[in-house]
Amino acid sequence: MIDSRAIIDEKAVIDGSVDIGPFSVIGAGVEIAARTRIGSHTVIEGPTRIGSSNTIHHHAVIGAPPQDLKYNGEPTRLEIGDGNIIREFTTIHRGTPHGGEVTRVGNKCMVMAYAHIAHDCQIGNEVIIANAVNMAGHVTIGDFAIIGGLCAIHQFVTIGRHAFIGGGTAVSQDVIPFGLVAGGRGHLHQINAVGLKRRGFDLTRRNALHKAVRYLLKKDLALSSALKKMRDEFPDQSDVMELVSFIESSERGICIR
Repeated sequence: MIDSRAIIDEKAVIDGSVDIGPFSVIGAGVEIAARTRIGSHTVIEGPTRIGSSNTIHHHAVIGAPPQDLKYNGEPTRLEIGDGNIIREFTTIHRGTPHGGEVTRVGNKCMVMAYAHIAHDCQIGNEVIIANAVNMAGHVTIGDFAIIGGLCAIHQFVTIGRHAFIGGGTAVSQDVIPFGLVAGGRGHLHQINAVGLKRRGFDLTRRNALHKAVRYLLKKDLALSSALKKMRDEFPDQSDVMELVSFIESSERGICIR
């Protein structure tokens, strides 16, 4: 049901099963799929496509123009998948022409109150972004990652899948898949052991990743040597090979110590 006090642009495309609360404003170029619920006082600007079965809470601002001085009103967009929970006062901005033109949020993510997802960010599936996380533009977050509250993420950082970042961490370099990063400036501590166990990683997989990360943390071992040891010791462990590939392709360098 669309509350009579909501303001809906005639060029918005909204499924008949969508609920929209009072005093929300839905602009032109917005598409909202079935069974999505939108609270009161929410603003959604287009071009934005929102999938099915999402819940967007009160006072969120979705699809606003990017906070980028180079942006001049070009028709960039925001795409949000299915089954997400977006809490109060969250802001998610559209992309920029020089950043791929699109910001994306995948499926079954939880974005907690006061979080900010900036222009051109690419958020995977089943990602948890806790309260007041602030990310700059062009951030990429892999599936199943968990970002603790009050984290600040530098532009162009990539966070690997199944990573865990502790609350209050400033992240200025890439975070490896399966890793646990915490501390004021983001240091790698160990694998995300609890998260991996919950996700069904058996003991063999966890032990291989644990030993691989220990090589990375050895102060007397150069990164190139650590990667060689990982390749030589775990050639058949796809998780470790994913870790090696991620590190080798990193453009910002990785959070280690």
